[in-house]
Amino acid sequence: MAGGSHSDDGVIDGINVTPLVDITLVLLVVLMVTAKILVTPAIPLDLPTAAAPSAVQTVFVVTLPPSGEAIVDGRPHDDDALVARARTALSANRELRAVVQADGSVAHRRVIAILDALAEAGITRVAFATVPRDPADAR
Repeated sequence: MAGGSHSDDGVIDGINVTPLVDITLVLLVVLMVTAKILVTPAIPLDLPTAAAPSAVQTVFVVTLPPSGEAIVDGRPHDDDALVARARTALSANRELRAVVQADGSVAHRRVIAILDALAEAGITRVAFATVPRDPADAR
């Protein structure tokens, strides 16, 4: 018998550690696989890097009020003018990021049309502006 001897009176003189080692190795493999899954984010993010205090990040802001018209720098733009304006801004700064500030009542299809216009202009880094929820409203 592996790991111990068995006398005639039924007393076990040693402990067989083979099953304990097998279980430990299986748990180690499960832990390693689970740790890899937990470390990998579920959603790939394009996080900005920290900049020097003097560096300023340029942001292309598109505001969509309840009427659904696209407003850039306080002036309304149709989709073609928005594409032209976005291309101009992107040519001036290759690291340009767009922020879409859409009212909650704006139709989803309108927001998608704005995203398509920004993509047509070549802007691929887009964020959505939100207002933090008041903790008192969460109750």
